[in-house]
Amino acid sequence: MKSFIAVVFGSLVFFLASAIAFAQGMPQIPESLATEKTDEQKYNEEVRRQRDPAVALREARVLKEGLLAPSDADRVAFAEFLHTRNTGLIRLLPRELYDSEVYHTANPSRIRGGGSYYSFINLTHVYGYGSDIGLEQNHLMVGFAGAAYGMLTNLGDVWIEGITLTDPRANFLSSYEPPTLEPEARAEAQRFGVREGVTIDGLVYQRRLPVQENTTYLLRSIDYDRSDVLVALRVVKKDSDGSIIIAWKLLKEYRPPMLKRS
Repeated sequence: MKSFIAVVFGSLVFFLASAIAFAQGMPQIPESLATEKTDEQKYNEEVRRQRDPAVALREARVLKEGLLAPSDADRVAFAEFLHTRNTGLIRLLPRELYDSEVYHTANPSRIRGGGSYYSFINLTHVYGYGSDIGLEQNHLMVGFAGAAYGMLTNLGDVWIEGITLTDPRANFLSSYEPPTLEPEARAEAQRFGVREGVTIDGLVYQRRLPVQENTTYLLRSIDYDRSDVLVALRVVKKDSDGSIIIAWKLLKEYRPPMLKRS
């Protein structure tokens, strides 16, 4: 009996040693090949991309042609700034002149919202795809549909490159936690929507602020179930048609809060 057990044990040891030796002799698959996507996976991803309107409408960070493009001089002036990640240069058109759905005016941009809105996550002027900022009646605005809301604060004539997430002036906006219950969310939207705004540590936070050239603002835009961003933006100039050029820098993208509706 003991001899039988010894034979079985010896065979098992030989089998395991052979298997290890065989595995060691196998060529190693490069990590890049091991994680490479199949043609089917690539095809499915492309289909999803084409079916997602927000992705399909995504623009370049700086448009070079068309009504919404900044001028050549603007692009040259901010060329160095635009080499930084998560930055951009955009033009916003005044809603009262170009949003044909609301003001029944001509809409040469041929997009919803007339080119007066912008999403810093989806990189599009088209209204309804996570719009974070708008221009109307010479005012910047945030929070446009449903329970979405946000707040702006005016930092004055300070250079946007110097604004970071750790800047003391960004403390309130960077640490702000939006409520998840709908009644509370709507109450917060109303709080920041009042004419006098909310003053915290010497800064005034409002949903709507006047446009001032050569001025830098901080923006927190909360679009429930979709996006939540903190952005520094600077109004570079205002053109004769009322449109404005904005240099922007995304300071942080938060996990989108989920809204519990009553």
